[in-house]
Amino acid sequence: MADDRITRDQMLMGMAQVVARRSTCERSKVGVIVAVQSRPLVSGYNGAPAGMPHCDHTCNCGATDKYGDTVSDHDDTCAAEMPCTVAVHAEANAIAYAARHGIILAESILYSTLEPCYECAKLIINAGIVRVVYSMAYRSHLGLMLLREAGVETCYQGA
Repeated sequence: MADDRITRDQMLMGMAQVVARRSTCERSKVGVIVAVQSRPLVSGYNGAPAGMPHCDHTCNCGATDKYGDTVSDHDDTCAAEMPCTVAVHAEANAIAYAARHGIILAESILYSTLEPCYECAKLIINAGIVRVVYSMAYRSHLGLMLLREAGVETCYQGA
């Protein structure tokens, strides 16, 4: 019988992928688990601040013909093409929740379905997280570079 037991990293990344399904952002669904000794401490997902309207990335520029077919391309003002300015990132939500409830994240590992951005990398460093495992690349690698410069171990675990 083959050993089909998954690794701890795979287990925790799988949890992060489930958490990502709670995201309220239409553009990108990101989930995070922060764990110590393979035990989850806190989770987070991206979305609008609590009690605020969910993100809306509906195309607001493409004109359609009488058949409903789009006849013009997206322009620079299209909400569907612009980065989200409403959502709080999954990492920030997880770290904020931990802070609010007195959960210490020092020496923990963060599992994210997306490589952290620069702003989240700063939060990760200041929270004392020592390792970041991610499964998808972000459009900018500045966050990853900052984490590595600060001595935070990073590990890509593809989907």
